[in-house]
Amino acid sequence: MTTTDGALGARLDALGELLGLSRTRVSPDALAETGELLDRIAQRRRLSPDHTVVALAGATGSGKSTLFNTLAGLELSETGVRRPTTSAPVACAWDPEGAAGLLDRLGVAAKDRYARRSALDDAGSEIGSRSDGLVLIDLPDHDSAAAGHREQVDRLLKLVDVVVWVLDPEKYADAALHERYLRPLAGYADVTLIVLNQVDRLPGDAADQVLDDLRRLLDEDGLAVGEHGEAGATVLAVSALTGDGVADLRAAIGQVVAERDAASRRLAADVDRTAARLRPVYVARDTAVGGGCGLTDLAREEFAGRLAASVGAVAAGQAAERQWAWAAAEACGTLWQRLARRRRRALAPLRSGALTGTGPVASRPVVDEAVRVVAAEAAAGLPAPWAQAVRDAARRGGEKLPDALDAAAGRAEPGPHAGPRWWSAVGTAQWLLALLASAGLVCAGAVLSGAVALSWWLPLALLATGALGGPLLARAGRIAARGPARRHGQAAERRLRDAAADCGRARVLEPVAAELLRYREVREQYGVVAGNRLRVTELSATSQ
Repeated sequence: MTTTDGALGARLDALGELLGLSRTRVSPDALAETGELLDRIAQRRRLSPDHTVVALAGATGSGKSTLFNTLAGLELSETGVRRPTTSAPVACAWDPEGAAGLLDRLGVAAKDRYARRSALDDAGSEIGSRSDGLVLIDLPDHDSAAAGHREQVDRLLKLVDVVVWVLDPEKYADAALHERYLRPLAGYADVTLIVLNQVDRLPGDAADQVLDDLRRLLDEDGLAVGEHGEAGATVLAVSALTGDGVADLRAAIGQVVAERDAASRRLAADVDRTAARLRPVYVARDTAVGGGCGLTDLAREEFAGRLAASVGAVAAGQAAERQWAWAAAEACGTLWQRLARRRRRALAPLRSGALTGTGPVASRPVVDEAVRVVAAEAAAGLPAPWAQAVRDAARRGGEKLPDALDAAAGRAEPGPHAGPRWWSAVGTAQWLLALLASAGLVCAGAVLSGAVALSWWLPLALLATGALGGPLLARAGRIAARGPARRHGQAAERRLRDAAADCGRARVLEPVAAELLRYREVREQYGVVAGNRLRVTELSATSQ
């Protein structure tokens, strides 16, 4: 296997992977031609690699069939004044064993197949056996008025390995030829020969002038001309009638056949063309190599922040803080304050935001906006199909995200809490102070009624201690509860934020990240198909 074959195999494997990864993301119409190309390449690679199919293509009257007969050394293709003279492809195979499959693929009828077992140059030129494995095809005229001829030419041009364009001095600049064939097929320069036939009709140095003009037109077409050993199309001047330049053409064809890699180079050019056509599908127009910025840490944080806002995490934390402070005030309050607050105790859940007993309710508009923004940021810079795939993944996850947020927020609500131990100690002290105040009041009554002989200050001290100590202790308890209440509220807010973030990550961010990872995979595969490996560092952001 040649180096060309090895590189082509890797590119074809990558193209197959690319097609598989893209089927559900890219329009079938955009991939149809690629699937056909893979089938066409697989067919050619299964057939004889030792044969090279060379087709002669040209316009009516270019002398193509005459040149074909000259190269074959036999009168195989009909020539004459009647136009068009070639109505179906005619083939001549050197070393025809193994060429039958190629000719079947080309659709050459059995009656139009001929075989030669001698060298291409019967005169015994230096090319010798280089022509072994040559399959020479005479195509119908590409500008024929006969129905179906041009369709045959277009079909066969996709299947042959090398094309020899036979031009004549009158039609070499024909716009239809350049616009329909030479310009679109400019990428096939390495397997293209341009032959200016009938140069015997040009006087003096007119042939050189026409050749220079032809090279100018080819340059405008983007078809590289190989000169001085450089890669590109070979341009020759010949006369099939007089034989001028025919030896050079035979040598050029013999060289191509002897190298045994024309088929691989042709298939590689097919892949190049497909890669160029698919570029807008895998590479955004405004980015040279990398795609969008993907899911950055900032985008993730902003998304989580919007989801937290949708479930009212801040308000829920504040409500939890107030509830904790409320409970602390009730636990540390005087006996009389507790009795007064007993009626309001049932309203405490309302202060947590649990208006219906089902937990916080996510704001649908805020959730929708959060999903839209994160999808837009993740899809920024991606080619249209992949940007749409990212947006679709976010949209699908976002459809049931509000309900999931409601459930997650309900689970994250702080449950009933017993409070710290010092609440019980303060509550016990409040009972003792209440008993002390009650005892002082009873003693004061007994002293005033004369039932008990006590100093007046003792019941007054008991009453004052119980009556004043309770409110002071309650106030101290409220002050001491401020810090724990704030931490309790912050913990409640954090739990709700984490619950919303986890829900958003599972429903939206992970599906979006999966799409970005798939895009990174196809970009890497596309880099192989296009013949250059994309730098991983420029792609890593798209999979984050």
